[in-house]
Amino acid sequence: MTDGRLPACVIDVGTGYTKLGFAGNREPQFIIPSAIAIKETAKVGEQSSRRLVKGVEDLDFFIGDEAFNATGYAVKYPVRHGLVEDWDLMERFLEQCIFKYLRAEPEDHYFLLTEPPLNTPENREYTAEIMFESFNVPGLYIAVQAVLALAASWASRSLAERTLTGIVIDSGDGVTHVIPVAEGYVIGSCIKHIPIAGRNITYFIQSLLREREIGIPPEQSLETAKAIKEKYCYICPDIAKEFAKYDSDPGKWMKKYESTNAVTKHPFSVDVGYERFLGPEIFFHPEFSNPDFNVPISKIVDDVIQNCPIDVRRPLYNNIVLSGGSTMFKDFGRRLQRDIKKTVDVRLKLSETLGGGRLTPKPIDVQVVSHHMQRYAVWFGGSMLASTPEFYTVCHTKEQYEEYGPSICRHNPVFGTMT
Repeated sequence: MTDGRLPACVIDVGTGYTKLGFAGNREPQFIIPSAIAIKETAKVGEQSSRRLVKGVEDLDFFIGDEAFNATGYAVKYPVRHGLVEDWDLMERFLEQCIFKYLRAEPEDHYFLLTEPPLNTPENREYTAEIMFESFNVPGLYIAVQAVLALAASWASRSLAERTLTGIVIDSGDGVTHVIPVAEGYVIGSCIKHIPIAGRNITYFIQSLLREREIGIPPEQSLETAKAIKEKYCYICPDIAKEFAKYDSDPGKWMKKYESTNAVTKHPFSVDVGYERFLGPEIFFHPEFSNPDFNVPISKIVDDVIQNCPIDVRRPLYNNIVLSGGSTMFKDFGRRLQRDIKKTVDVRLKLSETLGGGRLTPKPIDVQVVSHHMQRYAVWFGGSMLASTPEFYTVCHTKEQYEEYGPSICRHNPVFGTMT
């Protein structure tokens, strides 16, 4: 709490899950699927499936886990690949996030919302309109997810090491971004998008299980694949050696996943073998699951850094920060660091050879930062920064909105380096 104010609300809406909570807390109070169930009254052949009647029906919807249990409702996802697609649904989604989950009075709290890299200024304006017009909030700050993820990595660092320069690998459910940040500003022209994230790994494991296992109920195959991914998967240093390990001692490495058929209530079990390391391996060998894309994540990170201005390259190599649930696989950071270091060392060796041995380049320190707040890094970074007094000085206020309009939210000043 700052200056007697109530703590700010921090809402991080992702493609798969939304994290909600109050500033100053270490973990989000709620993590709910970014889904909304609405009643649709469209006739067959009608263009729009939105209800035409306003009024009480407008309040008839469910969000999060409840959305999947509501019968007679259509489940929609307002966010795709990190960007809001349906603002009407987004407004309702935020409405229940604030009133039903956080149980907060929006007029009493400042708000910190997050946005994906390369979000358009128009989207920021729409967000500002919803927050100031519909919810009448006193102040709003829209933060770039990558900057918050960098701030979250301070949890594992000393005060002297805190920096807002680094490269963020943000991998959630729907999309993975590699985002270079220099002094809190995103280098937009160098951002790379990777079409592989948590959902792709789940689908890949599902297809591997489908080829081999027969006892899985079809309607539960995705759910089973997801549970296996979260419980048993890890990153291996060498895929050929890993196959050999499993073949030589299957008893030690094979696992058994047990569950119950939702319809018949009979238990079923699944043998989990190669899926344990093959699933997340698609980050490093994407061609396993996507024939159109075959660049490993380590190569993409290296390319992004090489495209950045020359004076920030060393600091970027030195601060590669992981963020999001799909970077939580065991040894993900270690494997990534090893692969990037290999590429960098080969390049240095080559430049030494081309220089005829007269120049010896200074070795580049490659460091991938894993920390215990990685899964909710963006939310935690937001919670940390929104609990500082400085936050209230950079927020856009209701008065400014009324005087200048939603365009004030097109630019949100960088802060937090002093924290």
